Amino acid sequence: MTTKVNMTSTFVDISKQLKRFVSRIVQPDDVDDIVQETFIKSYEADLKQDIQFTRSYMLKTAKHLALNHIAKWDNKFNDSLEHDNELPPLLKSSQLEDEYTSKERFLLFCRATEQLNSSIRKCFIFKKVYGMSQKEIAQQMQLSESTVEKHIAKGLLQTMLYMKEHEQNHNKPAVNYSASNQALPIERAAK
Repeated sequence: MTTKVNMTSTFVDISKQLKRFVSRIVQPDDVDDIVQETFIKSYEADLKQDIQFTRSYMLKTAKHLALNHIAKWDNKFNDSLEHDNELPPLLKSSQLEDEYTSKERFLLFCRATEQLNSSIRKCFIFKKVYGMSQKEIAQQMQLSESTVEKHIAKGLLQTMLYMKEHEQNHNKPAVNYSASNQALPIERAAK
């Protein structure tokens, strides 16, 4: 029983020293918890075996607990950083490019449909945008199903041709000069 009293009295004697020692390793908020855990671990160890140098044992225990605490915090912090390394989908450049291209194609599609005749445009939009059947469109517009089918086909063809033409023009340079020494537009105007 005297060793248990010895462990407690040693802890009371060096508790300030333990706090100073641990405060060099961990944040101030964690010092008291680690010092308290040092006493508990030391006391439990003393129950299992006879510890001759209680002061040294407590200092080593405090050091290991403080270092383990830092390691746990560091691992938790690193894990959260590793998860943050994955960029949100909108920040990935290929997805941004895809989204931009998709929006650009949609705008081109809208311009293409604006070029269509009024009744063809309505049939085409009812079919492609709203997903209506030819029968529903025929009833809505008071046309025959055959006429609706022809309008949709014509709208599809004209829209595809418009989009294809404008995509090709968009990808070409503004003025295409070959190696055959063509005159610049300004020079041609001067001649």
